[in-house]
Amino acid sequence: MRKQSSGKRPAMSSPSAQGRFRYFLERAIANMRQNVFVNIVTVGTITLALLIVSLFLLLFVNLENAAENWSEKVQVTIYYDKELTPQEQSDLKTSIQAIPGTSRVNWVGRDEAMRRFKGRLKGQETLLDGIRPEVLPTSFEVSLKKANRSTEAIDQYVTSLKKLPNIGEVQYGEEWVRRFNTFLTFMRIVGGLVGGFLVLAVVFIVSNTIRLTVYARRDELEIMSLVGATRLFIKMPFLLEGLMQGLVGGVLSLLLLLSVHLLFLHNAGNFLTFNPATAGLSFLPVEYIAALLAAGALLGFLGSLTALRRFINEITG
Repeated sequence: MRKQSSGKRPAMSSPSAQGRFRYFLERAIANMRQNVFVNIVTVGTITLALLIVSLFLLLFVNLENAAENWSEKVQVTIYYDKELTPQEQSDLKTSIQAIPGTSRVNWVGRDEAMRRFKGRLKGQETLLDGIRPEVLPTSFEVSLKKANRSTEAIDQYVTSLKKLPNIGEVQYGEEWVRRFNTFLTFMRIVGGLVGGFLVLAVVFIVSNTIRLTVYARRDELEIMSLVGATRLFIKMPFLLEGLMQGLVGGVLSLLLLLSVHLLFLHNAGNFLTFNPATAGLSFLPVEYIAALLAAGALLGFLGSLTALRRFINEITG
């Protein structure tokens, strides 16, 4: 006798997460191969946008490094018309060191001031013939801690300094400090505006690129929706495609930036009065590089997500 069939279909095992991801990745790569020109335009746009942003970052990083190096040389100087006694020097030095933000206090007597003056006129020391050290003022040179070198912090420090008894004339080049900090603030604002504009432009271009790919496969996606494919299943290959486009764009922009940086270091000595290789000019820190790569991937992902949202709602709605 023949066994009667139970009428039940054998259960189909659902693909593993690894298998689904592999399928999504293969579909994303296939999409990119089928639309080579469109993908080249998208990757090129992301590369250009991130290159401009990274150039601003590189300039800003080196300006910040230069500002930090220069700020170490910013000193608050207290001048006196007379030579202070050792006891007066000690008392004033103790009072200055007690002010929050003081890093180092150095007394400069008239003989030391004359030695420095001659050092600045190297080769022209004869100009000082007949000039005695007594005509030069004595001074305290005060170096500040790193956290107290901004314009506002220095102003507050000088205000506290002037309240001390027997304090002399205080100078610290406030105009130079203020102008340089204003310049850095301006660079931050310009970088933020340019970066924001480029982000919007890249999201728009990637979105339209993915939309072209989606509409080219509209019939296939509608069939997938009719046979029960979920929104996530339909979206995932395109989201991965956008993410990969952004990541490739990020890598290319960093390679181009590194080439520009090395080329500048190699040739800048021909048209600059200093050697940039020995001036401390550096490439982007590792955290900035990682952030740019993540930004590229995120831009591609957001562009794809923006393109897919409306279309998927149409075919699955």
